[in-house]
Amino acid sequence: MLALATIVVCAVLVVVMVADRPSGLSPTTHTNFFPHWMAGPLGGIWPGFTRSGTTLRWLFTGALVVMYGCYVVALAHVPRLRARWAIGAIVMVHAIIFLAPPLALTDVFNYINYGRMEVVHHLNPYTTTPIFEPSNDPSYALSNWHQLLSPYGPLFTLLTFAVVPLGVAASFWALKGILAIASLATIMLVWKCARLLGRDPVGAIVLVGLNPIVLVWGLGGDHNDFLMVFFIMFGFYLLLLARAREQETATAGLALPRWRQELLVPEVWAGIAFVTATAIKASAAVLLPAVLVSLLRTPRALSRLLLGMAGAGLVLGAASLLAFGLHIPDLSTQSRLVTSESVPNLIGLVFGSGGENERLHELMTVALAASVLGSCWLVWRRREPTAKAVDGAEYGGASDRLLTASGWASVALLVTLSWVLPWYVLWVLPLAALSSSRRLRTTVLVLGVYLIVAWAPASGLVWSAIGFHPEKTPLGRLHQRYVKELLN
Repeated sequence: MLALATIVVCAVLVVVMVADRPSGLSPTTHTNFFPHWMAGPLGGIWPGFTRSGTTLRWLFTGALVVMYGCYVVALAHVPRLRARWAIGAIVMVHAIIFLAPPLALTDVFNYINYGRMEVVHHLNPYTTTPIFEPSNDPSYALSNWHQLLSPYGPLFTLLTFAVVPLGVAASFWALKGILAIASLATIMLVWKCARLLGRDPVGAIVLVGLNPIVLVWGLGGDHNDFLMVFFIMFGFYLLLLARAREQETATAGLALPRWRQELLVPEVWAGIAFVTATAIKASAAVLLPAVLVSLLRTPRALSRLLLGMAGAGLVLGAASLLAFGLHIPDLSTQSRLVTSESVPNLIGLVFGSGGENERLHELMTVALAASVLGSCWLVWRRREPTAKAVDGAEYGGASDRLLTASGWASVALLVTLSWVLPWYVLWVLPLAALSSSRRLRTTVLVLGVYLIVAWAPASGLVWSAIGFHPEKTPLGRLHQRYVKELLN
């Protein structure tokens, strides 16, 4: 209870300090610009709070570290946690973060700006960069990727079209609400999946719902990953539900009408869910090979999944064609961006190249492809009926192998990306929470430590103190220059 309470209190502290006045903790704010609609209801309630930017950075980092420590403590004592305590803490933290101004980066206003480009200015965000829209648009000054074609999936971009009539301020809060609901819905699905797998749902939702990296940088930054992960987990839930129904039907000797078997079965809707996730953000596609391989031994289930995927692909493809023509998100440009503390860039520094070069980028791509193939092999290989110890835990069957393999594929994507951001750990969390692999859960927690060290506001002060400047190598300067060319 003390750990949960501390997470809630630290969340309040983070929101209050960011909402108090303009600072680097909320990049969309600056001197003389912090409108009340952006600050939220907690803006300015601590007028005597420090005005020192350095102090703010240390306080923010300290709060984040304390939250993460309490998160680990809560996970270690899950058997002693009552469900209502965990659920109450998750809901409270979500409500607190919902009241915050944008906490990390300016992505939410990039979403809004790309939507306004099409609806207000009739400019296709997949063919026209924001620099060519009228600079007096109220969302233009709040966004920053002015030289970048939209990298966001067509379905998510269509969602941003829908909120344009609300105006910039209301669009901001509408997207915040949608993403918070998606996060809570994902946690609910994790609970349901854990019950279907016969596992403790409390530990699963704590791992997913109280991770401070996801809460502060992800939910606080209002990033669209929550919608993608919701549909991914909806797809996995439906696959688990299908297997549970098959067992019940076989036990009871029942048979469903043929039309329901083909159109109203969970596998069909699972296929729709996975394609929907990919249409929101392309990162979801890394899981599709393992999902397909997991059904190769059950041809009817595979055909149903493919039916759902094909149907969703046709509908979403037609919608994208009508809205954007034969144009797709600009993923190629974004894939060339490099963050200084990404794993590939750090590997490049270790081996003396000054960061990630083109050859290392190609090697990382090959490593990701090999990891995806490895996840397919992990799903495909048969296990004896009696469970065998793996990673200090036990694989419980095909469903567990699929969840574990998908989790490792997501880890591989996270560590091979050149442009890695802290809330990307959300891609792995639900899968690790449902997997029986302790090694996968440990890896997720270690990744969390790495992401805090790499991205905490005070980390830059530490790097300067020890003389670590990856952005000042010749290759690092080239990476920084390329990013600046795409920004303001």
